[in-house]
Amino acid sequence: MNNLKQILLEEIPNLKETTLKFINGEISKMEYKGFSGGYGIYAQRDKKSFMIRLRLSSGVISKLQLKKVYQIASKYKVEKIHLTTRQAIQLHGLSVDDLCSIMEEALHKDIYSRGAGGNYPRNVGLSPLSGIDIDDAFDVTPYAVATDKHFMSKITSYHLPRKLKVSFSSNYTDTSHCTVQDLGFIATTKDNSPYFRVFVGGGLGRNPKIALELDELIKPSDVLYYVEGLTKMFIDYGNYENKNKARVRYMVEELGEKDFLEKFKEYSNKEKKIGGLDLYPQPINYNKKGVEIDISDPRLIKQGQSGLYSVYIHPIGGQLLTKDLKSLLNELDKVKDPMIRLAMTEGLYVINLDGNEAKRILEVSKSISGTSSLEQSVSCIGVPICQMGIQNTQKMLNEIIDYFKEQKDDSLLNKIPKLHISGCPNSCGVHQIGKIGLSGKMKNIDGKSVDAFELHIGGDCEFTKTKLGYSLGDYKACDIPKMLVEIAQAIDCDFYEYISKNSDKLNEIIAKYKI
Repeated sequence: MNNLKQILLEEIPNLKETTLKFINGEISKMEYKGFSGGYGIYAQRDKKSFMIRLRLSSGVISKLQLKKVYQIASKYKVEKIHLTTRQAIQLHGLSVDDLCSIMEEALHKDIYSRGAGGNYPRNVGLSPLSGIDIDDAFDVTPYAVATDKHFMSKITSYHLPRKLKVSFSSNYTDTSHCTVQDLGFIATTKDNSPYFRVFVGGGLGRNPKIALELDELIKPSDVLYYVEGLTKMFIDYGNYENKNKARVRYMVEELGEKDFLEKFKEYSNKEKKIGGLDLYPQPINYNKKGVEIDISDPRLIKQGQSGLYSVYIHPIGGQLLTKDLKSLLNELDKVKDPMIRLAMTEGLYVINLDGNEAKRILEVSKSISGTSSLEQSVSCIGVPICQMGIQNTQKMLNEIIDYFKEQKDDSLLNKIPKLHISGCPNSCGVHQIGKIGLSGKMKNIDGKSVDAFELHIGGDCEFTKTKLGYSLGDYKACDIPKMLVEIAQAIDCDFYEYISKNSDKLNEIIAKYKI
């Protein structure tokens, strides 16, 4: 990796030069986006400030790396950091000089931005509780991290039609969304031996698709052969002419499901014959002296290891204030061998805590984290920051939460499931697999442009249960908080049960607001 660091350091002057050309109007917005995305950098809506996405391998981040993120945010006066749905960290409002300095500083702590955007293999997804979840088939963390390192080892050499997303889940709850990824591996066992179920050809955004499952289990040691097989198949069969048809899922449409799966196996088997990619990563040691506690808290998770716990921290909208990160880091200094995992839900887990440590992390994060399902909703960064966004998703989420709290009935905050809000159809808030999803748009009403969201209901992402939500039409942004409160007040059972048995009542509520 030292050689890679040197290569990436040498790229910074060219990045700066091209960014200055964009600022000076010498190259277009789309030209710059096509260039900068591969560096994990995007221009913001004002075309003067920038965002950098820090790629933490599968969301596995050390305390020292998290401290570095805090130091960078403080130094460059970033008031809050954004935790993403791809287990990365985004910093916004940066100048071109800030970008270049941050890239260099981060690299020295093994924090990369290369390939965090653009037509590259993205950060490899991971079930954040893998290794300590009592329902795990086995710990997939070493395989996810090793796969991400495999991508990073040659990140500057890729020439793909579009981005490539790979995920690993440690059990069938599929918290890393394997069933809607370009390539996903879900842990299972057979005859007391570990295997992966393989899913391929899925994806969210425009024209979303649920992944196909391979008709055979694979050995964990063979993972990289299937990764390389799909990558090379994508290079050979992907659409380089039309970026709107360039994702892996469109190859399924072109070839047909049967031929696509056969071709995928053919490419993967070819890689196996070449050899050299067998994966036997070092297992992670979670052994630590535990301390049992008797506390009930929705953010406290009892681990499979006796007397050990994890604590979930979810800042509203994934927006973690830099000052709050400092408070958390001060407490982490008192924890023995702390482990931190970023989640795909815009939150983070502090794992492998004994009971006393868990109590202290719960206390220090009480004012940082939402506790109800509504407060733990997912929202992309949206307007006015995102250049591609249509709606202000963070504002929408906060208005919804505030309106719920105005009802003076805290039970409503948990009656409604967590929302998944995207500022446009691109599904950065994964609205298409949320129980309730919102995607931003503009609507023309009586000749006037109105802020609006499309409502999606009934999505899910869990092995055998994965389904895409269905649209119930468009609604004014200003009406959505009131409409959702009415829905919450009507729910008297599990949400899926409610929408299946009370569709008439649901339609009656939303019909008043539909535009």
